[in-house]
Amino acid sequence: MRDKNFEPILDAYQLTEGSIVKEKDHDEIFEIGVYDAEKRGYTAFPFEDGIRFDDFTMVISESELMDNYLIESKKDDEKAEHDLLSDEF
Repeated sequence: MRDKNFEPILDAYQLTEGSIVKEKDHDEIFEIGVYDAEKRGYTAFPFEDGIRFDDFTMVISESELMDNYLIESKKDDEKAEHDLLSDEF
């Protein structure tokens, strides 16, 4: 998971439940949970080797995510999915 491509978060619409984010300065990876309006931030779960750890969560504000985190690139996944669909026909 650490060798996957990550890109800057350019738009808050990228922050969807299940998205994988990584701190810019560290190798810590998190999976984004739901937005908590009361706490004004997204829940984040530690994520490693494809496993989400539910025993620890933290809340990260949208601005902090956009400034200090990178999001997993979906471009490779979309291309692979498109290739699978085009091979069927």
